[in-house]
Amino acid sequence: MTSTPITREFINAVQVRAARVAVGPCAVRGQGAPGIAQAARSYLATMPLAPFGISDSACFTERLEHATKKLAATLPSRGRSWGVARKLLNIFLRDAFYTVYLRDYYKLDRAEALFEMPLDSITVRSLKAELPRGQLSRWPGVKHLKFQTSEEYQKAAAAIASARFLARVHLDTYWWGGNRNGSNKQKYEPSS
Repeated sequence: MTSTPITREFINAVQVRAARVAVGPCAVRGQGAPGIAQAARSYLATMPLAPFGISDSACFTERLEHATKKLAATLPSRGRSWGVARKLLNIFLRDAFYTVYLRDYYKLDRAEALFEMPLDSITVRSLKAELPRGQLSRWPGVKHLKFQTSEEYQKAAAAIASARFLARVHLDTYWWGGNRNGSNKQKYEPSS
């Protein structure tokens, strides 16, 4: 068995692939303008990932916000929104974290507890199903999502995930997959 040499060229290729997979048709459907997927993929394919390999919460949040604004600026004007950019960035960062080569190369495991859950109708519906009615403010939709509402939903996701011994980024993996199989409930069983 041959081991793949981990060259910068290989890492770049893996990142381009991760960007293409993360920003698929489902991720941008109904977000307002043609060209969003291509613009987001182009940005994410070359976005520096090393800055996200940290465990400092304040610094991570600052870098995430900076990257969100930069990504939003690259989107077509009719589809440009903070919420769309944040969703696509969070999907990409999650997928980069799930990709062993990118995770190891950029030390993304340091930030596992800091990665956000991508917010969309599926994750929001699942999140609200876990909480008492009225606990979260009205969901404005991805296109109209702003930082303050995102923070409210992220804090709720973190609390639910913590009770299950998970980082909040992993809730999307359970909920999105579960909803695709016709079920809104997933079992969470921490490994022994």
